[in-house]
Amino acid sequence: MGFCAGTNRHCSRKERGYYMKYLKQFGIILAISFVSELMNMFIPLPVPASIYGIVILFLLLISKILPVESVREAGYFLIEIMPVMFIPAGVGLIEEWTGIKMYLLEYVVITVVSTVAVMAVSGLVTQAVIRHGKRSGRER
Repeated sequence: MGFCAGTNRHCSRKERGYYMKYLKQFGIILAISFVSELMNMFIPLPVPASIYGIVILFLLLISKILPVESVREAGYFLIEIMPVMFIPAGVGLIEEWTGIKMYLLEYVVITVVSTVAVMAVSGLVTQAVIRHGKRSGRER
């Protein structure tokens, strides 16, 4: 028997299974991230490794090779802590404020235009998917 995380007591078999489930799920996500890093190194395209990882994970989930239950709890955890991941980027912006200040108007215009474009395209794609689902009788 090992000690439970952050305590001086021994873990029950149930608690160890709980921790192992999270470790397994994070391991799967890390393995996909590793493969995407390798793809980024060996495929001569200007695509970030994270995009390769998202596509790999999506394809594995959609093809049911990897059941959603295999990464569900780890995914929920990562979504919950996502705001913390933006702190380094915010600190970087503060440190580079003198360089950013000169081009602030350009940055704001680009941000607004790209945000509106993404919202419009997302809305149109969603409407097309809903219409297609209604036509084929598979409305959710």
